[in-house]
Amino acid sequence: MGDEKTQTWDAIVIGSGMGGMTAAAALAKMGHKVLLLEQYKTLGGLTHSFSREGFSWDVGIHYLGCVAPGDRERVFIDWLSHTPMEFEPMGAVYDNLHLADTAPLALSRPYEAQERDLKDRFPDEAEAIEAWTAALRAGREVMYSIASTRAMPDFVGHMIEWWNHRAINKWCARTTQEVVDSITQNKDLAAAFTAQWGDHGGRPKKASFAMHALVCGSFLESGAWYPVGGGKAFAEHLVPTITQAGGEARAGVKVDKLLVEKNGVVGVRTSEGEEIRSDVVISNIGARETVNHLLPAGFGPEDWIGKIQALPASIAHFNLFLGFEGDVKEAGATRSNHWIYPTGEVDVMWTDAPEGDPPSFFVSFASLKDPSHDPGPKQKYAGEMVVWADWNSVARWAGLPSGARGAEYKAMKQRVEDKMFALFKKSFPDLAELVVFRELSTPLATASITGHHEGRFYGLDGTPERVLSDALNAKTPIKGLYLSGQDVVSQGIQGALWGGILCAASVDPRIFKQVRR
Repeated sequence: MGDEKTQTWDAIVIGSGMGGMTAAAALAKMGHKVLLLEQYKTLGGLTHSFSREGFSWDVGIHYLGCVAPGDRERVFIDWLSHTPMEFEPMGAVYDNLHLADTAPLALSRPYEAQERDLKDRFPDEAEAIEAWTAALRAGREVMYSIASTRAMPDFVGHMIEWWNHRAINKWCARTTQEVVDSITQNKDLAAAFTAQWGDHGGRPKKASFAMHALVCGSFLESGAWYPVGGGKAFAEHLVPTITQAGGEARAGVKVDKLLVEKNGVVGVRTSEGEEIRSDVVISNIGARETVNHLLPAGFGPEDWIGKIQALPASIAHFNLFLGFEGDVKEAGATRSNHWIYPTGEVDVMWTDAPEGDPPSFFVSFASLKDPSHDPGPKQKYAGEMVVWADWNSVARWAGLPSGARGAEYKAMKQRVEDKMFALFKKSFPDLAELVVFRELSTPLATASITGHHEGRFYGLDGTPERVLSDALNAKTPIKGLYLSGQDVVSQGIQGALWGGILCAASVDPRIFKQVRR
């Protein structure tokens, strides 16, 4: 491969998240030698797992849609995996909504079952509920049409958009809240419709409805699933596909800048000064991060860069990782997730942390979803609590290394952890008694691990402007530079997978044959 300073590859992929791994693996399946570079110490991006004191947690996976046998996304994963991945169904009920003081509302799949769930709770709103189901189906369909244009020549993409312009205007150009308001004036029902917005990070008043339909509706097509072995299973099955084709995957390597010549990208320079060359460079670190941090100053079309920089970033979060010892099922833990909104308002975030209390939170018990989990004699189980928050709560410490943020930062973290756990204890008092380990992760940790702007792990916000943007195609206007991951299609693991596949197909059109199967 040459000496240490001048290595050449068929393609270089920056970032080993789901989009990076799938783009690299897809190209490897076509015979390309691909170098996958990851700045963090562990491969996998937000699919990676970590362990503490005998407990293990995923950093970004709680459940997946569209991975039932025969689903197109599952077909992709099977094709890309060196050895077959396994996925465990979560059962009919996958989410529980806790809205103010009302009884929990269990949400089940498929569409018809969820309609019944909602009609049982809101018997006078049957027409609105049926209209919502129809809207979810239509919104998902048009988002798939939009996604396909991300890897097509401009004129083909424009034709598809022209053909679907009415549906695009109806579902993509309106926010989730606007669609809900056109269907019902019942605030409690509206809250139930939109409570899962954290699955894509787009608040109802800001997000494109089509994005909400694509992500939240994915569980209604063929159920919710969890990867056997946890999120780390993705890297365990995809990375060998890359290496078996002559490629490499390197963790702990930060790309500092793109190498450019004339009008194109010709490789990367690492923070250690190593130059690695390729005519194809795929950035999976986010569109904004690519143009702001990797492109040399003054390089690239100003209008394209400006369009990306104008798109807002998504949400940040605090994550409280919990370790339990004991009979968690008896104490109230479930395989299904819990969305808890103490006031009944769902379009809320903890904007003043650590002051006040979190206005909402999400709870997941990964150990109960994974059939490979062995609790051992102490009955060890892992769970977590997520609170959507704002970067402002940690911004003042952003420029400091993790070990140099001082006593004030440590005190802030402790207050956040205490407030979050107090709410967990209020909702799950018996489970709280079984907690033997707690560790808080802040937006600063997300920023450090992923490199995402202000720790906003969903990347660009799923607004109508983002959905309709012509700046997020996998093939950029800069020769040799491609985008992969969430920002190309949609937030989440499924969206990142599609972003990787479409990116790879933009590099090697033979991959389109796999997409069309």
